[in-house]
Amino acid sequence: MKKFAILPLAALVASSLAMAEDIKVFKFSEDGTPTTFDPVQSATAYSNTVTTAVYDTLYEYKYLKSPYELKPSLAVGMPQVSDDGLTYTIKLKQGVKFIDDPAFANGKGRELTADDFVYSIKRHFDPKNRSQGAWLWAGKIIGLDDWKASGSDYAKKIEGLKALDSHTVQIKLTKPFPQLTYTLAMGYSGVVPVEAVEKYGRELSIHPVGSGPFKLVSHNNTKTVLEKNTNYRQEIFDLSGAGYDEKVHGFTGISALDGKTLPIVDRVELNWVKQASARWNSFSKGTEIVNTTLQNEQMNEVLASKNPVKLKPEYAERFNFRVNPEAGLVYNFFNFDDEYFGYSEDPKVNAANKALRCSIVKSFNWPQRVSRFYLGIGDAYPGFIVPGTDGFDPNMDKSSIQQDIAGAKKLLKEHGWNKQSLPVLYYPGVSSTRNKQFFEQFRGNLTKIGYPKNKVKLKSFATFGDFNKDVKMSKTQLVPMGWGLDYPDAENTLQLFYGPNRSPGSNSSNYNNPEFNKLYEQAAVMQPSPERTEIYKQMNQMVVDDCVGIGGYSRTRIRMWHKNAVMWPQRDVVGNYLKYVDIKS
Repeated sequence: MKKFAILPLAALVASSLAMAEDIKVFKFSEDGTPTTFDPVQSATAYSNTVTTAVYDTLYEYKYLKSPYELKPSLAVGMPQVSDDGLTYTIKLKQGVKFIDDPAFANGKGRELTADDFVYSIKRHFDPKNRSQGAWLWAGKIIGLDDWKASGSDYAKKIEGLKALDSHTVQIKLTKPFPQLTYTLAMGYSGVVPVEAVEKYGRELSIHPVGSGPFKLVSHNNTKTVLEKNTNYRQEIFDLSGAGYDEKVHGFTGISALDGKTLPIVDRVELNWVKQASARWNSFSKGTEIVNTTLQNEQMNEVLASKNPVKLKPEYAERFNFRVNPEAGLVYNFFNFDDEYFGYSEDPKVNAANKALRCSIVKSFNWPQRVSRFYLGIGDAYPGFIVPGTDGFDPNMDKSSIQQDIAGAKKLLKEHGWNKQSLPVLYYPGVSSTRNKQFFEQFRGNLTKIGYPKNKVKLKSFATFGDFNKDVKMSKTQLVPMGWGLDYPDAENTLQLFYGPNRSPGSNSSNYNNPEFNKLYEQAAVMQPSPERTEIYKQMNQMVVDDCVGIGGYSRTRIRMWHKNAVMWPQRDVVGNYLKYVDIKS
């Protein structure tokens, strides 16, 4: 992608800022590259980091709070919810304006209204946008799916999605949806003005026009530059309201931010550095990027111990660190659209396909994977419910995450699989040394159960965007990926297996089990309760028994940052955190 300037004026402003003595530049880094900043496509952590910085959402998470807790953002307060849980009424702040942009009359950003929110949600149900977030609201808001089926005419009203007045939104649900407010804090719900969509069309993906704390100045595949939105709505950092705990956060210097106007820094340079060695070199120089995640390659050099995690004195003197279990998991799903992995009407074929899936699961060596690629910190767990969320069972049978070579061989033999009949497997992923190592380990384990080495092949993609595109189009046999929780509820990982969410939705395994779907629909309308917890556990066991994939494991990140950067590094769930960071002179 070629570098471009959003506006000559913006470039001039950025140049003048760069000349100012007191400009604060936050040189942030991540290990991937965003492919779009359009909220309807904001499906990756990389895109979401920028999307939530340039667009506003009705709600966001308290910056430092654990467990996660929502707070109003564009909204005046938390939703007013009817007794039956079906009607949500939300007041919006007045005086919030979109950034100045040629899309508007005279180039001046106008006030954001309730109609803009309604329009932004409608966009997810306009087929031409190929939304990756529509699954959040599909079948849940009265009339929204019918609006899509009848042609997505933006002039037509929707019963369940209304602007009652210029600053009041009403959402009516088809059935209770306890997670609705969580969805209104996600990048997918970023509020977009119709003028920008009409002016830029598909170019909106690289020319965002929002009302967030920052505006985009330039972007290419190695760096994205944001500049403070000087017209951002008045927001003051409230330390106690953010969830500050002196014992946890005291060493960061964040307490000094109390009472400051947000955003704090003038400019954010987001550096997209995929190679771990390149990131470390840039980080350790002291004049370039200010944050990184410790990788295996640096572990022996940097750590004095792993349990507990301690830095060697020479690094502890220069850097802060945080040991951060991710709110999410890594896994390797099978694609049930594939003829060798999916369901078949022929019982014999169906049983053979399941045997093949289960044999591959049994071949996997989690301790080896954790030791080689995840600093040897943490343990795998059965199923796909993340620890710390409702339904996670620490006492669940762990046989599904233990390597069983003899059991795998026995399954293959019993169902007629041999060197001749076993299919060619293509292990997909972004072209990198690390992914090649993942593949070699995966193939090495398969050869132990009798899989011919020449039948397990690597399929490389130039970028994560290219890889993710094939996943969304159901073009890969396997789906080795990670999932960061969109909101802190086990429903968010269980929906990865809900049939109607199939590709290009979040169900990239294309698993479609009627019994599972029924349980999911039952639990999805329930408030937290022991009954719901038991249903979650039942669903989790179901996907384990069906060998839907290899899982799960939540990575423990060691986040490091320079001591002049005042921050609490995280990319899980929260979003919209760039406005809270500061750089000390």
